[in-house]
Amino acid sequence: MGIAENAAAVRERIGAAARRAGRNADDVVLMGVSKTFPAEAVRAAYAAGIRVFGENRVQEFAEKFAGIGQMRDAEWHLIGHLQSNKAGKAAELFDAVDSVDSLRLAERLNAAAAGLGKKLRVLIEINIGGEEAKAGLYPSSPELEEILLAAPRLDHLEIQGLMTIPPFRENPEDARPYFRKLREVRDGIAARQLSGVGMSVLSMGMSHDFEIAVEEGSTCVRVGTAIFGTRV
Repeated sequence: MGIAENAAAVRERIGAAARRAGRNADDVVLMGVSKTFPAEAVRAAYAAGIRVFGENRVQEFAEKFAGIGQMRDAEWHLIGHLQSNKAGKAAELFDAVDSVDSLRLAERLNAAAAGLGKKLRVLIEINIGGEEAKAGLYPSSPELEEILLAAPRLDHLEIQGLMTIPPFRENPEDARPYFRKLREVRDGIAARQLSGVGMSVLSMGMSHDFEIAVEEGSTCVRVGTAIFGTRV
């Protein structure tokens, strides 16, 4: 199948998962993870109705963006780990950074966004499985609390919620406890009604496990392989 057919099939699966959970499928954003895929694949996904795209690397996207052409209402999200010294370029290129994992990075992004006169949407990345090799903040991390309490002075950032990548398991069902835990972390933060902190977005679920994520409350699934095919 081509990209359009793949996207339609993913949407059907999102709809079925939402119905099982008693949710509205329209409340789940389908992000096309276009990292490593060429500009023509992005244009094909756009033609298939996808409007939100995820990229992993600042430099790769900067080069790709020049060849994409006009996609007026497309949104570009950085979903990969971002070094703070590349915050300025990221703030310039992307509409949102979904992988904030330190107060220093948040401060750098805020300063860069201020210089550009823009409001940058961000998600805080949570290392929900406590894996040492992965980026993200542990739910009990003091630095997570620091970011949340610093939100009022990060006035060029719009903190919208949380993102996670759970430990990989062959059986997608085994990801459910991690998705559920992230939702509980989000609910706990939201209940505090902190100034400058929104918690409407739960970005969780990828090609392998997005249906389970939708059942557990994901508002954005990041799907690459199931739309674009296997990366080479």
